[in-house]
Amino acid sequence: MIFETLDTFGHEQVVFCHNKDAGLKAIIAIHNTVLGPALGGTRMWPYKTEQDALNDVLRLSRGMTYKNAVAGLNIGGGKAVIIGDPAADKSEALFRAFGQFVEALGGRYITAEDVGIDVNDMEYVYRETEYVTGVHQVHGGSGDPSPFTAYGTLQGLMATLNKRFGDEEVGKYSYAVQGLGHVGMEFVKLLKERGAKIFVTDINKGLVDKAVSEYGAEAVGLDEIYDVPADVYSPCALGGTVNENTLPRLKMKVICGAANNQLANNAIGDEVAKRGILYAPDYAVNAGGVMNVALELDGYNRERAMRMMRTIYHNLARIFEIAERDAIPTYRAADRLAEERINAIGKLKLPLGRSAPRFQGRIRGGH
Repeated sequence: MIFETLDTFGHEQVVFCHNKDAGLKAIIAIHNTVLGPALGGTRMWPYKTEQDALNDVLRLSRGMTYKNAVAGLNIGGGKAVIIGDPAADKSEALFRAFGQFVEALGGRYITAEDVGIDVNDMEYVYRETEYVTGVHQVHGGSGDPSPFTAYGTLQGLMATLNKRFGDEEVGKYSYAVQGLGHVGMEFVKLLKERGAKIFVTDINKGLVDKAVSEYGAEAVGLDEIYDVPADVYSPCALGGTVNENTLPRLKMKVICGAANNQLANNAIGDEVAKRGILYAPDYAVNAGGVMNVALELDGYNRERAMRMMRTIYHNLARIFEIAERDAIPTYRAADRLAEERINAIGKLKLPLGRSAPRFQGRIRGGH
């Protein structure tokens, strides 16, 4: 059944990584390398079954192919998952063992932080392989990508406002921001700087209090966020929050936020379009983080990173053009833009065995 699944999703390679002594059980999925080596983060999660872990890594790695393609990056899509509890199962041996598996792929897969993983864990991976992004600045890396993801989300928001309302004046509109983690809080800060009215919610009351006291936001309950009279719904936490239960309650005219997989399924995406709500496809909007870490391949430069974030505006504008041209919902238009780019580059018949990434300006050590 695994090969049938790979046929359906189009993966090139799936690697099962096991080191009994280190307690490592991991899966690396390389979805597509037409545009370049596969880049995507490593997630650590206590999956109930190995099948759940496989399903997650296949879905996430395919998503990275589309995200990286729409972002205009010369990298493909991949992802890794480590089966384990990030609160209890982390160790130097586990991450170094994982790093050895990444190194064995010779640059076909480049990893980074994802859910359950932080920069300290990546330090151990980095001791075994240079195919790591998001490493600490002391190594010539870019560090925390959250501010770049938030700034990129702002660029996507401006393009979406322009399409829906005919202007880019962020401060004229009101926002229902769900989730106040690193990216969500930074996004609230950017909205406040532009004079916007902001409603916020989060499971962490301390974060809500901070948004209220520092940025003048109005706090609402976790479930009430779907009912507020805002212009824009900005999901910045978990995926699937636009679903059959919440969509009928949304009064907003725009959905634009930093969360992944915001639509519960494609049918919901179709219904969003039918209701006249303009959806900014999440993986085009939240690409700032991967754009930022991808720059580490050529030698990281913060100014260049900020310039690259601004291309998200033009990517969204192009998606809206395709949606109009082909009379399709915007989530399908984003996929089409990615597929058009992958197909066009694929026809160049690039030679197999392309050179490995360069990672200029890196400082390694610790062996």
